[in-house]
Amino acid sequence: MAQKSSAHSNKSGGADLLVLAGKSAYDHIRENGLQPPDISAVLGASGAAKWLVLYGLDSAVFSQWFAGRTEPLELLGTSIGAWKLTAAAQDDSAAAFDRLKDAYISQSYKGRPTASDVSDESVRIMEIIMGSDGVNQILAHPYCRLSFSAVRCKGLMAREEAPLLIAGMAWAFGLNYVSRSLQGKVFERTVFHDPRTRDSVLDFSEFPPNFTPLHTGNFSQALLATGSIPLIMHGVRDIPGAPTGMYRDGGLLDYHPAFPMKPKSKGFILYPHFYPHAVRGWFDKKRTSRWADGEIMDRTIILAPSPEFVAKLPFGRIPDRKDFSRFQDQDHIRQPAWKKAAQMSKKLGRDFLDLTDKGTIKTAVQLIE
Repeated sequence: MAQKSSAHSNKSGGADLLVLAGKSAYDHIRENGLQPPDISAVLGASGAAKWLVLYGLDSAVFSQWFAGRTEPLELLGTSIGAWKLTAAAQDDSAAAFDRLKDAYISQSYKGRPTASDVSDESVRIMEIIMGSDGVNQILAHPYCRLSFSAVRCKGLMAREEAPLLIAGMAWAFGLNYVSRSLQGKVFERTVFHDPRTRDSVLDFSEFPPNFTPLHTGNFSQALLATGSIPLIMHGVRDIPGAPTGMYRDGGLLDYHPAFPMKPKSKGFILYPHFYPHAVRGWFDKKRTSRWADGEIMDRTIILAPSPEFVAKLPFGRIPDRKDFSRFQDQDHIRQPAWKKAAQMSKKLGRDFLDLTDKGTIKTAVQLIE
């Protein structure tokens, strides 16, 4: 079975935005182009500061391309992918994306931050994104049906003491090295979802989840949990409505969420992503054989910045979480660079709208094999 996207070796022809699609989605686009009603779900990946390169694309997709939609649209993300989708599902998504971008860039730490520092800062960012009425807007949105995933941890992964948690991470890594299926001994996928979503279009059968409806009493805790990176942040314990236990970053199991659609589901998955490939598990970043292949991605459409676009960004790369340590106590370097990358990402949004409006997406799309 092929594991890599053919787009890994294809040239983008100088385009800033790559459009990559699995076989069924590719055939549809080649014949029909792409319109908002074609999309049944949108995915959002973990990746911390990498999201900044998608800010303009995400904002254009939700505030313009999907404007006026009435049919339900399922949204599912992990970590920053979930946080950005909370912006997408608010009444004024463009303004919410702006708040997320500004709040994320404005993070500032003195020296090396502790887990408490980062958790406190995350709460601050969340409060800015959500405002006074964000949760109510999301749970009553006319078409967005938001879900996000966190993992309920077992064994040492449920401990907060650093030495024990490090041992738990090593245990999880070792099990995953043998087989991805063994991650079920360490993590339970938990999908926190809009209560109006009765049956997901996504196939979660690899790791059947605990489904927990979102409400005003658990939303903030669940959202914080989906981005709680071990050792970087504290986990979140005993979220109302979910099985008791310690919850951490959903990206541990679904780093770049990639799921087939259920056979009877209609439409396709749209995936604005900072890479042209999906790394399913956090421990598999360097194991290309574990990346999502064309079978999993059959009905998925990835929108990603091209290598040429990335080369034009500050430092010639996508922003990432390591910038906090690279530029420790040098916010005057990091923050302007991140702002520039976010500003440049608006070009990706304009390109996507242009491709779909003019129908040129038919020839721009590349096949994921």
